[in-house]
Amino acid sequence: MITVDIRPENVSFPLHTGIMMINDSHDEAEGRRTSSRKKDHVDLCVGSDVTFRTKRTGLERFELVHNALPELDFDEVDPSIQFLGKHCSMPLLVSSMTGGYEEAERINRELGEVCESLGMPMGVGSQRQAMEDTRYLESFRAARRAAPSIPIFGNIGGAEVARHPDIGAIRRLGDMIEADAFAIHLNPLQELMQPEGNPSFRGVLAGIERLVRELEIPLIVKEVGAGLSADVVRRLLDAGIRYIDVAGAGGTSWSGVELLRRGPNADDEMFWDWGIPTADAIIGAAPLCGDAGATLIASGGIGGPRDIAISIALGAHLAGSARILLRTLLDEGQTALSDLLTGWRRQLRGMMFLCGARVVEDLRHAKLHLREVHETRGAE
Repeated sequence: MITVDIRPENVSFPLHTGIMMINDSHDEAEGRRTSSRKKDHVDLCVGSDVTFRTKRTGLERFELVHNALPELDFDEVDPSIQFLGKHCSMPLLVSSMTGGYEEAERINRELGEVCESLGMPMGVGSQRQAMEDTRYLESFRAARRAAPSIPIFGNIGGAEVARHPDIGAIRRLGDMIEADAFAIHLNPLQELMQPEGNPSFRGVLAGIERLVRELEIPLIVKEVGAGLSADVVRRLLDAGIRYIDVAGAGGTSWSGVELLRRGPNADDEMFWDWGIPTADAIIGAAPLCGDAGATLIASGGIGGPRDIAISIALGAHLAGSARILLRTLLDEGQTALSDLLTGWRRQLRGMMFLCGARVVEDLRHAKLHLREVHETRGAE
């Protein structure tokens, strides 16, 4: 068992000040529905096939060029990075997954314990439920209690940012987990497919601009598996965002998750595979983020160290993974998850060594070729 620093309970602030009254029966009903939905999401991601059916991430198209003269020793290879001002052991974060229902407290605590032991960043799932009632606040706080030293970021949906412009409420959500940053997830496809969804996205960019101006911690803007186009990345950078997570298509289809929740009579199957493949999203975003000095995160179907390495060689600074880590934790336990991630770090170091990259920044300039046509990128 991983040792945890359990700190005393210290929160009684009113999350709902300026947004919702927690004693209102309508808001309590909304909170119950949100909690039920969050449990559905985890159950389906772990127990059902919710991957894209015909579309892949595109990362499989690329291969690192082997360097037989790396001119360094393996012991010199260092995959650690700085992220949100903190040292991290490898260029991988545990992407936002869950929170806001009873079992989520254990999941976030156990994820936090593993991340703390390995020195890896993590995000909590959407904190919308914490804006609706106070029953499961501990399911979010558990991550920080288990992981006092790593970067942790909060999370809320873009539609909520547009609907509830109270900066104080977002600030309190961050304070709840002592967040190093706060993520805004853009999920119009998921909201459109969700039985109880809220596909109301007018005003999201204005809300993000206001948060950039007024929130004291950095903002991360991310998709949830349908990808960010170059045009959207440009608009986010113009709004002042300096952490972008493309969260492309090819891994978990959140449209597919919601279609399964709708039942066998759902007639929108064409949207199961909607989205921009992860590799294409990285390629479109990388030069824009480079010019702006922004940090680019690659997620969406990141299933192992090869995907991490290819994403970084395409221009990302780090990658994010979720579903495979959640399934490992719930099916096999913390030790198995820790072993998996330790193995990923070792194998990533091996790939860095074999393409002559001593540090992660070197890997960002590594040569790639396309498997189909063997066309070398970056060759002289």
